[in-house]
Amino acid sequence: MKRLSLIFALLAVFPTAKVGAQSKDQMIADWQRAKAYTKSYLDAMPESGYSFKPTPEMRTFAAQMLHLADANYYFASSASAKPSPIGQVSAEKTFAQTKEATTKAAMDSYDFVISCIQSMSLAQFQETAKVEGKVVPKGIIFNKAFEHQTHHRGQTTVYLRLKGVKPPEEMLF
Repeated sequence: MKRLSLIFALLAVFPTAKVGAQSKDQMIADWQRAKAYTKSYLDAMPESGYSFKPTPEMRTFAAQMLHLADANYYFASSASAKPSPIGQVSAEKTFAQTKEATTKAAMDSYDFVISCIQSMSLAQFQETAKVEGKVVPKGIIFNKAFEHQTHHRGQTTVYLRLKGVKPPEEMLF
């Protein structure tokens, strides 16, 4: 009976570890792809479009991308317990909303997320942390960060089209 229990325990652990390793590698690859995709959006918008707002109550194109950067830092820092390299400041509220400064801030935020993921063990992704008033597994926090950056990058498709710029082709893989 003990042998049978041991076999079931091993079968339960090893496939999970393998899937977890694949998931971490896939997560890193997805964030690297998202970084490249966001860079293509930043490159597509001309400098003059960085201050563009489709309506008065909306963010500028630069502010959308800096907000994306702020959230990348916030979520990755919350999940990894590593301090954000920009400290407690908001990139959206304090960084120059130029093409150069916005691009650097956004790309640096992706590098931070990727480095946080790379530095974590599979076990750490299962640990919990508090974010937005909820206690959730750290892996879920990274998933929510990915969802957030996708959402805000997607919003900027309209900004590009309104400026007469064809948005970059999708990068699903």
